[in-house]
Amino acid sequence: FIAGDTRRIIREAAKKSCFICYKMGASITCCQTGCDRTFHLPCAPDGECVTQYFGAYRSFCWEHRPQQALQPCPSQHNTCSICLDDVEDKISYKTMRCPACQDARFHRHCIQRLALHAGIGFRCPCCLNQESFMMEMLIMGIRLFKRPPSWESDQEARPSDQRHGRCDATTCLCPRGREHAEADGPWQLWLCSSCAAKGTHRHCSSLRNSTDSCESNTC
Repeated sequence: FIAGDTRRIIREAAKKSCFICYKMGASITCCQTGCDRTFHLPCAPDGECVTQYFGAYRSFCWEHRPQQALQPCPSQHNTCSICLDDVEDKISYKTMRCPACQDARFHRHCIQRLALHAGIGFRCPCCLNQESFMMEMLIMGIRLFKRPPSWESDQEARPSDQRHGRCDATTCLCPRGREHAEADGPWQLWLCSSCAAKGTHRHCSSLRNSTDSCESNTC
């Protein structure tokens, strides 16, 4: 925009009230023809509004936002495929589903966080579909990032620096704390053989000397 257009937009926004927080200065208007709802961008999640971060960068209020056109798919486990916490038993603004496998379900904030870290490697966490999954997420308001995945960054870090280094036992018995680890003995740190994201001192979980692997309670 040129400077004159920018000033005009600011003046018009100052006169409009956000239908979510009711404060003035709402610069975003729903793109649906005939809808005059306006809102602030930071208020959009609270109002379950969708902004598409591609093409014309269109925004929609809760009533006119795009919906996922998916067939009902009963699931025995209503859990998010990313954080493993419970999700709704239906598709909604907060609960989304992969359009390819229609099996993976996840919280909106979880898939947005995955998109942030995955960058150009963003894909369904279950079936690994990328093309249709990425397009669906764009339409549904997930913001994608054109950069390498965060785990492939060029930061100077040795593999050992990225290894989980904390005892996660309910009660850590190590006198030097949860972060202390030794190469052998009772304070040797064992990682979960399934996720490698949780660990325990051998003594804190009563692991025998003959034990060659362990698994956390959540795996």
